[in-house]
Amino acid sequence: MAEKSTPSLKEQFWDPVAGFGVTFRTMFRKVVTEQYPKEKFPTAPRFHGRHQLNRWPDGLEKCVGCELCAWACPADAIYVEGAENIDDLDENGQSQRYSAGERYGRVYQINYLRCILCGLCIEACPTRALTMTNEYELADDNRRDLIYEKSDLIAPLLPGMEQPPHPQLLGDEQAYYRGDLATSSVDASDRPAASRAAQEPSEEGRA
Repeated sequence: MAEKSTPSLKEQFWDPVAGFGVTFRTMFRKVVTEQYPKEKFPTAPRFHGRHQLNRWPDGLEKCVGCELCAWACPADAIYVEGAENIDDLDENGQSQRYSAGERYGRVYQINYLRCILCGLCIEACPTRALTMTNEYELADDNRRDLIYEKSDLIAPLLPGMEQPPHPQLLGDEQAYYRGDLATSSVDASDRPAASRAAQEPSEEGRA
C-alpha cells in the first residue's frame, strides 16, 4: 500500500488563504445597494425585453399569421393560429380585414415561462410585425399570467389609427410591404377623420 505523502507548507497554509482571496479583497469595500424598484436605470437601446406586435399607420396589424416566428423559436414559446382576411362586408356593413395581407394572426401567444428573449423570432418576421421593447419587468405570482395573449402584445392605437377590422386605407398590399403608404383611390372626404390622418406615412413606414 502506498504511503500517504505529507502535505507541504504551501498546501497547509497558502492554499487556504488563496482560496479566500476574493473574500478578503471585497470584505472591506463599501457595500453598494441597488434601490430597485424605486430607482430604475435605463436599459440599452437594443435591449431584448417584452415583445410587441406592431401596426401600420392606419391601424391594421402587421402580423400576417405566417407562423415563421413560432418555427424560429428555439424554446417553442410562441403559438400562432392564422386566419384568412375577408374583404366582404358582414351583416353590419363592417369589413373583416385585420391585416394588410391575405392572413392575420387570429391567435398569438408567447409563453414567458419558456421564452429566453433571444430575439430569433423578430429576425424571422418578414413584415417587422414582431419587435422587442425595453420592458423587462415580467415577473408574476402565477404561471397563467405569464402566457401573454395577442391583446397583451398588440401595440396601442396611436392618434390617426383606426381599430381593425377595416379596409386597407393607405394603398394596395404591395404598398404596405414596401412601406410606400400612398393614399388609395377612394376619396379622402369619404373616410373618417382618423382614417384621413393615417394617410401620412409614419417614420417606420418611410424606413
